[in-house]
Amino acid sequence: MPAPILVVGSVAFDDIETPAGHRPECVGGSANYFSATASLFAPIQLVAVVGDDFPQPHLDMLSERGHGVDLRGLEQVEGRTFRWRGRYDEDFGDAETLETQLNVFEHFDPKIPEGFRAAPWVFLGNIHPELQSAVLDQIDTPRLVGLDTMNFWIASARPALIEVLSRIDLLIINATEARLLTDTSNIFDAADAIRAMGPTMLVIKKGAHGATLFHPDGMFTAPAVPLRSLIDPTGAGDTFAAGMMGYIAQADTADFATLKRGMINGIVMASFAVQGFSLDRVLTLTADEIAERTRTVIDLMSL
Repeated sequence: MPAPILVVGSVAFDDIETPAGHRPECVGGSANYFSATASLFAPIQLVAVVGDDFPQPHLDMLSERGHGVDLRGLEQVEGRTFRWRGRYDEDFGDAETLETQLNVFEHFDPKIPEGFRAAPWVFLGNIHPELQSAVLDQIDTPRLVGLDTMNFWIASARPALIEVLSRIDLLIINATEARLLTDTSNIFDAADAIRAMGPTMLVIKKGAHGATLFHPDGMFTAPAVPLRSLIDPTGAGDTFAAGMMGYIAQADTADFATLKRGMINGIVMASFAVQGFSLDRVLTLTADEIAERTRTVIDLMSL
C-alpha cells in the first residue's frame, strides 16, 4: 500500500456554463477533484470544510474510492457549502467568475489531525497562501510538498504567496500565472525566477501545448492529449496535480525519472476530466483506459 497524500483545499458546489452545456449544483472544489483522482493511486487524507447541505453519498463515494479517502480532517459545520458560478467562452479559456459565495469556507481554518501530520506527501490546493503556510506549520517533515495557486492570489496576496513558496518543493501553475508571478514574458526566465523563490521543482502547464517540468536534474516537456471534444475544464488543474502526486506516492520516490512519468500521468488524468462535467468522466475511469491513454502520450513523444 502506498503512503498517504495529505491534501488541503476546497470542497464546493459549482454552477458551470460551457459551450457544451450548463450544469448547476455539481460537486467541485480543488480538494474534491484531487481526492477523487489521486485516490486511484494512493490513500488520501483530506482536510477541508463543507456545510450541512453537502450530500453524504458523495462523501461515502470518496471514502470507498480506490485506495480510500480518509475524511477525519473534513469539517462539516452548520451553514451552506462554498459555491462558485462560472462561464467559459468558445475557446474554453480561463473561466469568467459570475458569482462566488464563500459561505462556510469564509472562516476555514485548516486543522490537521494528529494522524495526518506525518504524511510524506503533501499537496496544498488553491486556497489563500496564509492558510497554506498555516498547514505547513502543523505537519512534520514531508518528503515532498506540492502547491497550486492562481492569478487572484498572485495579485492580491503576493507577500504571503512568496513566503509559502520559500517552504515548498514543487509548484504547479499555468503559463499565464508564471508570467504574472515573475513579471516576465519568457517562460524560461519565469521558471528561473520562480525556482529562485524556493521550489526546486516546477511544472508550467501550457494547455493544448502540454506541460514542462523544471527540475534540478534537467527539463522535460510532454505533449497534451489530442481531444476531439471538450466538455468542462474546471477540474483540469486539480486532476493534473492529483495524477502527478498520485504517481509519485505510488512510486515512493521523487527523483527526476519519477516526476517525468508523474507529469505524463497528470496530463492523462486531466485529459479525462475535461471530457465530462464535474467528476463525471473521472468517476467512470478504468485502469485499462488510463494505461491506453498513457501509451498515446508516450507514442506522441516517440520518433
